[in-house]
Amino acid sequence: MLTFFHCPSTRSSSIHYLLEELGVPYESEHIDIRAEGGAPESYRAIQPHKKVPAVRHNGVVVTERAAITLYLADAFPEAGLAPALDDPRRGPYLTSVVYIDSVVDPCLVAHMNQWPYDGKGAAYGKFEDMVTNLERTLSAHDYAVGDRFTAADTQWGVMMYWALDVMGLFKDKPVFRAYLNRLAERPAFQRFAKAMAA
Repeated sequence: MLTFFHCPSTRSSSIHYLLEELGVPYESEHIDIRAEGGAPESYRAIQPHKKVPAVRHNGVVVTERAAITLYLADAFPEAGLAPALDDPRRGPYLTSVVYIDSVVDPCLVAHMNQWPYDGKGAAYGKFEDMVTNLERTLSAHDYAVGDRFTAADTQWGVMMYWALDVMGLFKDKPVFRAYLNRLAERPAFQRFAKAMAA
């Protein structure tokens, strides 16, 4: 049994896309984090900060996007979304998944809110360095980890969608649009996008 705790048009969207790529059955439980007072207090038993996403799989609760991504990709190996432990791509894959939460997301938030900060003093570094790293990676190969689509791309792809099509960023980075266009050709991404638009 797999339950997905979700609120549309939030950071849980990337896990929604991951679930579509995994192709496994799941139940979705809507958590209204936008309600007055936020999500119900009872939801703290699942997520201590009343945030989404979260999943419960066979009684085990997992929170935080990177952890959920790594957990689910390993829990359902038949989908082929995670390099094996002895695969040399495993390290870059782990790095790519965590990079979205630990570097890209905080850089985007700080940039959009025009928060002044010292790139040396912030754990996530400078916005410009993050953009350069993404552009260098996606110029070198088609996906986050070489020429093979992995669960990392579910996180990179939804981030890229928000940055390009919602925030209006990176208009001068055609390699980012090309990457998003590649993902948009995938049936799972199309199902995800249709659900997002509903």
